[in-house]
Order: sequence, then structure tokens, then C-alpha cells
Amino acid sequence: MSQSVAAVTYLRSTFEEALALTRESRDYIAYQLPRDREPLEPAAQIAASCEAMRVTARLTQVMSWLLIQRAVEAGEIAPEVAAAPDNRLGGQDVCDPLEAASLALDEVQDQVLPPRLDELLARSLTLYQRVARLDSQLT
Repeated sequence: MSQSVAAVTYLRSTFEEALALTRESRDYIAYQLPRDREPLEPAAQIAASCEAMRVTARLTQVMSWLLIQRAVEAGEIAPEVAAAPDNRLGGQDVCDPLEAASLALDEVQDQVLPPRLDELLARSLTLYQRVARLDSQLT
């Protein structure tokens, strides 16, 4: 298999993974998270809402980047256009916990986020970081 075919296959599988995670997250945030937040203290409810937004931001950035890569693959835009700063993976200040100002709510430190939200946070971070590595390879 040529390197180009392998790259296209990898991007397609990453796109399918991202799309599935986006749907999963949408369903959780819309239907289950409101119930999971109810028993939490007010500060933890805010933290859960903020972290749900972080999942959404990560997945939005990833899907946008992957759609641009698909447009390159389809010949709809030139690779140079995809490599332009406005078309690169964005949101590092919110999406990457190393860059993001963490939720510094001391009263939340003792609270535990709902387990499903924790799982979606971890999975979206792994996907975001993988796409960030791919994005860093664009020249």
C-alpha cells in the first residue's frame, strides 16, 4: 500500500471515529448530562457544563480540520489552502489542557464529574491530540 493510500485510509477512519464520537457526545449532552448534573453541587454543575463545552469545542475543531483534509483529498481545495493558518486546527487555548486555563474552582476539586462525561473528555482529548499531531505535519 502506498504512503498516500495509507494516509487517505487513516484520515477516513479518523473521520469516522470523530463523527461517531460527535454523535455520541451530542446524545449524552442533550439527554443524559442534565440528569447527571442534578445531584451535583452548584459549582460542580458549572464545571460539568464547562467540561461539556470543552468536549464540544474539541470535536468541532477536529471535524472542521478533517473536513478540510477531505476537501484536499477530493481536489476541491489545494493543499496550500489547507495549510493556511485559518484552516489549521484551532482552539488550543480551550481544547488542550496543557494550554487551557483549567477550571480553578477550588470548591469543585472535591467533586467528581459524571463518569460518562469523564470518558467523553478523555476520548475527545485523545482524538484532538492525534489530529494536532497530524496538523503539525502540514507545511
